[in-house]
Amino acid sequence: MGTVNAYIQLTRPVNLLIALFSVFAGGLLTGTVEPLAGLLAACASAMLVMAGANAINDCFDIEIDRINKPSRPLPAGRLSLKGARNFALGLFAAGIAVSLFINIATVITAVTASVVLYWYSARFKRMMILGNLTVGVITGMAFVYGGMAVGGGSLSLLVGLFAMFFHWGREIIKDIEDAAGDGAQGLRTLPLVRGTRTALVHASAVLVILIVLTLVPLGTGWFSPLYFAVVIPGVDLFMIWVIAAIWKNQESRHLHRIALLMKADMLVGLAAVFLGRLT
Repeated sequence: MGTVNAYIQLTRPVNLLIALFSVFAGGLLTGTVEPLAGLLAACASAMLVMAGANAINDCFDIEIDRINKPSRPLPAGRLSLKGARNFALGLFAAGIAVSLFINIATVITAVTASVVLYWYSARFKRMMILGNLTVGVITGMAFVYGGMAVGGGSLSLLVGLFAMFFHWGREIIKDIEDAAGDGAQGLRTLPLVRGTRTALVHASAVLVILIVLTLVPLGTGWFSPLYFAVVIPGVDLFMIWVIAAIWKNQESRHLHRIALLMKADMLVGLAAVFLGRLT
């Protein structure tokens, strides 16, 4: 049972739940969830690919995690590196296999995302800005993926942009948090190459753009007023607090708490989208 739990932890279940809701929301944004079987398959495919990405990331980051996150399954010795790597590759393959039952666009996207996420862990995340942007683009694509499963939709692309900037900003904050471990491994993240202040400026600018984007639907009728009732206090005001908080205190423990709160706030953003389309 301990080994099973370790494999589950490797996939980061909370992230998978967010991926599931993001893909489903992407389909919902098109105005329909039909074919429902295709949309549910897209949810499963995205979760499997995301699980593979999370697992392979831990494989490449094992030495960094010995410093930053020693309780993770691999640095803690609860799983072998070979077993974790095979598990990750199997999840990628399963995610692509499920996409075969949807349409050609989802197959191409699943294959592309799997390759990009593998190389993100292997190389891209060690490159200044590119790594953060890659995470943002891939997470934003979850909404587009859901739209693809039910025939497309421009609104899913807009919400995908919301997610892209949200995750982009959060990744920069996490890089500031992890600077000690990343520096020990020779990574070239933004705070290490350009300094913490520059990283704070970048994170703040990205989150300000996110706030502006969430207000774009004003007066368009794309969402019901309930969307704004949730997104303004639940996302926009929270982002303003995040910006103030990261400038006030850059201690690793403090930034870790902010990153966790931002992860929870993703669900608030998803709730705003769901409620804005369902009501």
